[in-house]
Amino acid sequence: MVLDDEPDVRKLVATMLASNGYKVLTASNGESAIKTFKRSKQPVDLVLLDVVAPGLSGPMVADRLTELQPGLRVLYMSGYDSTNVVQRYVIDKGHALLTKPFTERQLAKKVREVLNAKPAA
Repeated sequence: MVLDDEPDVRKLVATMLASNGYKVLTASNGESAIKTFKRSKQPVDLVLLDVVAPGLSGPMVADRLTELQPGLRVLYMSGYDSTNVVQRYVIDKGHALLTKPFTERQLAKKVREVLNAKPAA
């Protein structure tokens, strides 16, 4: 699942993932992501969330989704890699981070790395 409030970014990331063989759900905001996640008929293996988003932030959405599905893999994307938010909610929780901008190759490599990693406790 891809969550990004910027329509062009969301569409581009979803297209990149689909071209690498992934089935992709998308959401434009946190509430929509939670609803889409709950309605999904197939299991969600990974969520790719923008760290900073209006309303529910990426970390807030990740907390809710991992309550619904413990062990869910979380990958954040952000244009900011050294902020307190990134440190506190991404790195300290053991989640992965992909810094924007990124290429399709970087995205595919990071997604595969996260999917192959041992699930978070």
